[in-house]
Amino acid sequence: MIIYKAMLIEINPQNPQKRLIIKVVEVLKEGGVISYPTDTYYGIGCDIMNKKAIERIYRLKQRSQAQPFSFICADLKHISQYAKVTNYAFKTIKRLVPGPYTFILEGSKIVPKIMLTKRKTAGIRIPDNLICINLITELGNPIISTSATSEDGSIFNDPSLIHDHFGSQIDVVIDGGQVPCEPSTVISLMDDTPEIIRKGLGDISIFE
Repeated sequence: MIIYKAMLIEINPQNPQKRLIIKVVEVLKEGGVISYPTDTYYGIGCDIMNKKAIERIYRLKQRSQAQPFSFICADLKHISQYAKVTNYAFKTIKRLVPGPYTFILEGSKIVPKIMLTKRKTAGIRIPDNLICINLITELGNPIISTSATSEDGSIFNDPSLIHDHFGSQIDVVIDGGQVPCEPSTVISLMDDTPEIIRKGLGDISIFE
């Protein structure tokens, strides 16, 4: 594997530069770990098809593998490859994405076991962030999504601080400007019965 020095790359959030997206995706394909902006927090992620990279993030976050990470997809068609999406779930998700929502769905067989709970569920997002969408589209696979936090749980909202704090533990930090720094709303759509697991950003009036 090519060893990259930690890079801080500024990408335009309104019009992400293709050559920079490709540069970051090359790192992901090599098993790299990146930090990137979303429509909630700055996230830390990797290609969900790279087990060693996933294990790096578990160590970095000091988190048990019994608590799988969420992951982000580019669009609804992409979600349907990685989760079992009923007609009800499809219509519901379509009304809310892209946006600050995490949907709990049953993972498909293509999802690595390390990314699923004991109930075979996964948390899946389509963030309203062009940098995210461009990265996933270029990579072709979903990317893990976990917030960039310090050991005491404090959330970083400044990419330069993320770069300084994690050092070589992260291969690339994308500076994509300010993000809201608030959590997504988590909605379980299991058994076609919507359940709000966590209220965060995003309108949930369709469930009331």
